[in-house]
Amino acid sequence: MKPLDDLFVVDLSRILSGPVCSMILADMGAEVIKIEPPPHGDDSRQWGPPFIGGISTYFLSINRNKKSVGLHLKTEEGRRILWKMLERADVVLENFRPGVLERLGFGYPAVSKVNPRAVYCSISGFGQTGPYSDRPGYDVIAQGESGIMDLTGYPDGPPAKLGASLADVVAGLYVVQGILFALLARQKTGRGQQIDLSLLDSMVSTLTYQALIYLVTGQSPRRLGTRHPSIVPYECFKTKDGFVNIAVTNQKQWLNFCQVLGFAELAGDARFETMRARLANYDTLRPIIDRVLSTRKRDEVIAQMLEVGIPAGPINTVAEILEDPQIKAREMVVALTHPDYGPLRMLGIPIKLSDTPGAVEIAPPRFGEHNREVLLRLGYAEAEVAQFAELGVIADMR
Repeated sequence: MKPLDDLFVVDLSRILSGPVCSMILADMGAEVIKIEPPPHGDDSRQWGPPFIGGISTYFLSINRNKKSVGLHLKTEEGRRILWKMLERADVVLENFRPGVLERLGFGYPAVSKVNPRAVYCSISGFGQTGPYSDRPGYDVIAQGESGIMDLTGYPDGPPAKLGASLADVVAGLYVVQGILFALLARQKTGRGQQIDLSLLDSMVSTLTYQALIYLVTGQSPRRLGTRHPSIVPYECFKTKDGFVNIAVTNQKQWLNFCQVLGFAELAGDARFETMRARLANYDTLRPIIDRVLSTRKRDEVIAQMLEVGIPAGPINTVAEILEDPQIKAREMVVALTHPDYGPLRMLGIPIKLSDTPGAVEIAPPRFGEHNREVLLRLGYAEAEVAQFAELGVIADMR
């Protein structure tokens, strides 16, 4: 048993934000039918290198446990096939620009009229309302407009994009929450509803204390590199053989930090005695710390910090963390096999449920791989499915 067994999801989304959401739903047991447009399917199938068996690793990273149907929605029969799915859907997921699906006849008002229990999720760059609602939006646009890029990087350098597509991923995570909230509400009301979620709103929500700095003081926070605006030391340091993060968040940790680094006399120095004092005298304190840490090895520093209860950790490469024993123990890298493109290692599930855990079971699908299976279940005959392929209604995977 998985927590979302028997949940039927029609996934019209593509690229990253929607597919992240539908992957999580599928990991937890939902049946996700991924609708892809002929002739090539989801745009991200072409985004590479690298490729495995002709399929982009970008696409592979967020489309496991799903079934692919290649469906031409600009044909009359293609629209009828989609309506058959929408009539029984628990969840409908899309991330088109506002108005696109309405023009095709599949907007929320039309779907809710046919299937009032459907939870209809709309992800867009800027939301369904507001002066920017008709703008196209991608991850990098949301990172820039949200203020996150202005906070990322060093004071003497340009703004920097985060190394991962955080706007898309956070939006996908929020949509999962929205779906679960709407399903809980449906148990009480018997009706579904529309979820309106934007990449920009999602990224603005991550500003948290940075937003309050401005809202309370009227001053916009600035780029600090790896520094924290309210805690010192809480950042990255260079050691003899690598980089380490150290987080000293209270007075006990500060005293231990001074002891470990061999400058116990600083613990009572009025310039550094309190967090507020350390913030005010950061430019004096940082070189003192650097002089000591630059003479020590990274692993030695981490071990010394952890021994006295100070959080510390290495700056890993992607390769290092994905081969780390902690990640392996937590099953955050798992193995799958597909008959066409062979073995594939990919990320695991971070949510660990004790009684009804999710599972990574099915490799990401080939484009249109499940045309026949899904259409037969909808009541179409073999001859009709073959005819649809000949007419270009569905992707011909023969």
